[in-house]
Amino acid sequence: MAGETGSVHSEKVASNRSSSGSSLSRTTSSDSTDVIGRVPTDDQPENTRNDMEKGIAALETTPTKDSNLNNNNNNNLDLIRSHVSHQEMHASNDAYREENAEQYLRFSPARKMVIVAILSYSSFLAPVSSTSILPAVPEVAETFNTTGSMINASNAVFLVFMGLSSTFWGTFSQILGRRPMSFWSSFLFFVFSLATALSPNLPAYFIFRALTAFQGTSFLVVGSASISDIYTPTERATALAWFLCGALVGPALGPFLGGVIVTYRSWRVIFWLQSALAGLAFVLVALFIPETIPHKSISDLSDLSPMQKTRAICQRMNPIRVIVLLFEYPNLFFAAVTSAALVWNQYSLLTPITYVLNPRFNLTTPMESGLFYLAPGCGYMFGTLFGGRYADYVVRKWIRKRDGVRVPEDRLKSCLIFVGIIIPGWILIYGWTVEKAVGGIPVPVIAMFLQGVAQLFCFPSLNTYCLDVMQSKGRSAEVVAGNYMFRYAFGALGTGVVLPAVEAMGVGWFSVISAAFLILSGLLMWLTTVFGAGWRQRVDEKRSRKTAEQ
Repeated sequence: MAGETGSVHSEKVASNRSSSGSSLSRTTSSDSTDVIGRVPTDDQPENTRNDMEKGIAALETTPTKDSNLNNNNNNNLDLIRSHVSHQEMHASNDAYREENAEQYLRFSPARKMVIVAILSYSSFLAPVSSTSILPAVPEVAETFNTTGSMINASNAVFLVFMGLSSTFWGTFSQILGRRPMSFWSSFLFFVFSLATALSPNLPAYFIFRALTAFQGTSFLVVGSASISDIYTPTERATALAWFLCGALVGPALGPFLGGVIVTYRSWRVIFWLQSALAGLAFVLVALFIPETIPHKSISDLSDLSPMQKTRAICQRMNPIRVIVLLFEYPNLFFAAVTSAALVWNQYSLLTPITYVLNPRFNLTTPMESGLFYLAPGCGYMFGTLFGGRYADYVVRKWIRKRDGVRVPEDRLKSCLIFVGIIIPGWILIYGWTVEKAVGGIPVPVIAMFLQGVAQLFCFPSLNTYCLDVMQSKGRSAEVVAGNYMFRYAFGALGTGVVLPAVEAMGVGWFSVISAAFLILSGLLMWLTTVFGAGWRQRVDEKRSRKTAEQ
């Protein structure tokens, strides 16, 4: 077809002349490699489903401009060939043209940067809230006449609710849109932060902390999905790295801020500050965040009665659907396990700093121990400059090697060495030098800093992979939601077990467990890069046969 030998400029002109012309030629040409495996909407047999089943089926796929064109190839979902010449492909990385490229041209580069900046700031709020109270645990326990263990349990509850709520926000953002979810979650996060600051007793404190966490995950899940709506896969990881910087810096910066506040003021000031930050996020979202999703699934249910529509939405919201999706696709499950291993390491590293390093270095105030949290935080910010760009570079490199074909699993090659070697190595150095009292303050500080840098080479690849691999099915937000559910389940587990484990076996042997978990995850990621495309193809074929038999 003409696009295979023509210049990029001529293709863009043709695209501007007719919004559907290029899509039609790409789909109907026998030589082109389109998005293989798109579920056709007009090939389904009629009179075989009732209205309820049609409504649920409509929610399964987000239609695009090409969704009504016949496509009989039903596998290899994300093998996409560029529409430029072979010479142009090697001359410029930017020559690669993604399917449905018009979707990514709706906002100017400056507008996209504003969106990413606001979403990154919003994603900072829930993670910083999960750790900012750690230096103030004794003060909170004294206020409510309880123990420090009980207050630490509230932090584990916070992470559990962050994980549970991800399925709610991810599903609703697909159905009703990204902007309404961002608007209401930022408002409710502000309200419940105020309520936490005013908590009169321990039960109220637990309840309002849990409700705050429930809203906070929206920033992470919907924010990631919003970025996938506006950035192409070859530049998406760079944007996600900036977005994730807020989410990762939060847990590291929180204890420092909390330590400074509780040294001079009441612990309630921590939540007053959190309320002010949440109020600013609400204003920024309300004023500057547009709707980014190309198609809301709710429009596919217009022919259903209100009761049928409600049932279809409730069935889609079922958290079991998200869990089944992760276990059905081995590649998604392995990506979730790897993300969980990283978050386990993050929270099991940050939670015991006060208990482990204070006696080791004779620290006496929360502010002094809070300074140690800045090391991984600075690592996250430094890694932001390189991690996402490196992931996008690896994708473009493999596009050239494959002569214009993009395979989502190629992106994961960028994080293998960091997950399987670099982070476990620094975990062991940190754990055993602290255990054996070797190296003084510089060694744990350097180890935590470099771990932070390395994690920013992992999370952009993993998050972008989850978005890429199911986006054409309209389920990217669900995949990200399931991934975050896994992450914070293990984050809560790490928070809950790290202190008893360190007291029982020492920080050195506990670091061995964390390192082994990450090495295993690195092995699973390597298997995904080798076999992931085949796994996806077999699952898609199985699902297609099951659908045809119904």
